[in-house]
This record gives sequence, C-alpha cells and structure tokens, in this order.
Amino acid sequence: MSYLYFPATSIVSLLYVMENGASGEIAITGNEGLVGVMGKGGETTTNRAVVQGAGYGYRLKTNILKREFVLGGQFQHAVLCFTQALMSQMSQTAVCNRHHSLNQQLCRWLLMTLDRLPDNEIHMTQELIANMLGVRREGVTEAAGSLREDGIISGTRGHITVLDRPGLEKRVCECYAVVNKEYDRLLDTYGTVWR
Repeated sequence: MSYLYFPATSIVSLLYVMENGASGEIAITGNEGLVGVMGKGGETTTNRAVVQGAGYGYRLKTNILKREFVLGGQFQHAVLCFTQALMSQMSQTAVCNRHHSLNQQLCRWLLMTLDRLPDNEIHMTQELIANMLGVRREGVTEAAGSLREDGIISGTRGHITVLDRPGLEKRVCECYAVVNKEYDRLLDTYGTVWR
C-alpha cells in the first residue's frame, strides 16, 4: 500500500472478501480514523476498503508517515489508539454477527453509519447493506420493513431516512455501546492528530 487515507467527510467500509467473492464488513471508519496500515509488514492488507459514503479525504504517502511514526510522539500515539479502537470494533462485529439477530445487526450498522454522517440520510441499497452484513438481501428487506412499520425509518430504493434515532437505539444490541465506549475512551480521552 503506497498511501494512508484519512476520510474527512466520507465513510469507508473495510471488507473481507472470500475466494468465491462473498464478502462481509469487518469495520467502518470515517473522520475519526484512517484507512491503511502502518508499521513492519504493513505494505499489504488482507481486506478491501470500499467507500460507502462519498465525500472528501486526504491521502498521504505511507513512507512519509512511517518516518513520522517511528519518531514516536502524538502521531504514533494517535495511530496506535485508533488501531486498538478498530480492533475492538472488528472483534465486536464478529461476536455480533455470531450471536445477535439480523434486526439488531442492522440497527447497529445504521447507527454506526449515522455516527459518521452530518444528517440522518443514508444513501445505500438494501442489497449493498446485505453485502456489508454478509447476509441475504431478503433478510435485510424484512428487518428494514419492521423498522419502517414502526416508524423508525423511511425510504425508497437506495435511500434510508432515520426518523426515530432513540427508537433505533432501543432495538440495537449491546455491541454498539461497547464499540462507542471504546472509541470514546481511546480517541476522545487521548485525542487524535487528525480530528
């Protein structure tokens, strides 16, 4: 990887893609983080980064950032804190996908996406959401239908509006709060260089 990317107004999904083309989202990041890898052996990655929400970002050459990283200091500290937060999100996503209902997973995904947007509008089809969650589109359609019937979301093809965020938060599993608490602990307490 020649560059590290710092999303400013965009949202990036990190996906693991299987040999047969099937994929699942392992993490999501926005202006709180970066996309790419640092350190020894960080020239390649086993996942794919896909822009989920268009916007702006910055890219910087990896070799320049590696030089800054080895100096220690605030940049190294921020990268390490973000990396730990990202690993926590990946771990919690794996547990969530194994132990919680699709309805709860969809609520978690919607909230995590909303946290990285300036408003309550998500521009993505149910098929793409199903790919992110690693489930069948019909399951997402059914889960979204339940949220729509209860007045929590509305939308048309490729567009979801969250009407009742507190209602969404009542339906989500504990995974959303666990990840947010860890991000707050690591990124807000210590701060990040690029925030």
